[in-house]
Amino acid sequence: MDQEQRERRAQSLIDDELLNEAFDLLKEDLMNRWSNSGSTDLEARESIWLAMRLLDRIRGHLTSIVETGQMNKILDKQHPYI
Repeated sequence: MDQEQRERRAQSLIDDELLNEAFDLLKEDLMNRWSNSGSTDLEARESIWLAMRLLDRIRGHLTSIVETGQMNKILDKQHPYI
């Protein structure tokens, strides 16, 4: 898969309503679990925190693919010989 295909695919995933719903529901569920966990249940709280960070990293990775592709297009227009 070339960079342009990756960018289009990442953008389609970012725009996908079902995927966004799934991410939002998972994050909400994790937040509820975390707020309802006991303060002494460190292992569960850490696991929940890691899961929430993973969701953020997945979204961030997809966004990074799109933004990198957009920046490359701008650079190609401004400096076609670089």
